[in-house]
Amino acid sequence: MTSTYGGMAGVTSDGLPEWLMPVARAAETVEARQLSRFLPPARGGGRPSAVLVLFGEGERGPELLLLERAGSLRSHAGQPSFPGGALDPEDGDPEGAGPVSAALREAEEETGLDPAGVQLFAVLPRLYIPVSGFVVTPVLGWWRKPSPIRPVDPAETARVFTVPVADLTDPAHRATTVHPSGHTGPCFLVEGALVWGFTAGVIDRILHYAGWERPWNRDNRVPLDWRA
Repeated sequence: MTSTYGGMAGVTSDGLPEWLMPVARAAETVEARQLSRFLPPARGGGRPSAVLVLFGEGERGPELLLLERAGSLRSHAGQPSFPGGALDPEDGDPEGAGPVSAALREAEEETGLDPAGVQLFAVLPRLYIPVSGFVVTPVLGWWRKPSPIRPVDPAETARVFTVPVADLTDPAHRATTVHPSGHTGPCFLVEGALVWGFTAGVIDRILHYAGWERPWNRDNRVPLDWRA
């Protein structure tokens, strides 16, 4: 199964491990409204950005790469997230290959990974983060040849870590958070961190549409200041 996603050569699901194919198949047909209720403004606007949703294989099986943003940042301080950020002019067209370029560039700048070891296999529909005004394109990747990772700039990234998919699907690690605005959403209590917001929402939907989700208690609520 190969896709160029609007002419984006190099984005292919050929050669993926069998366990990752449910994600690739789901990405082929999923729509933005199935991923989030927050969609890009109909009249345009918002700052184009991209994140890299990178799957690898570690000592405990399939895993996902995340980072924790530095506590001193103005936006989303201390929050776990996917590697990623705003598109730069050199990344190219936000409607074309720009998000693919930005996702890999930002991941390298934030975590030090070698982009040559990453196979991009899908691009999800653009989503919106109202609090920051970002229009985000999630780019899915397979860490075919893992490389060392670290916080490249401690002023921006507090730590870089991987989370086993088995922990993300474990009902004991799942809960619901309530934002001060009143918005509720799924969260994950993993690796000493509370993963919530946009990142948790994307993970939640990927698990669901890939058929990996296990029943969990949505009435189990935790505060945003949760600490392990």
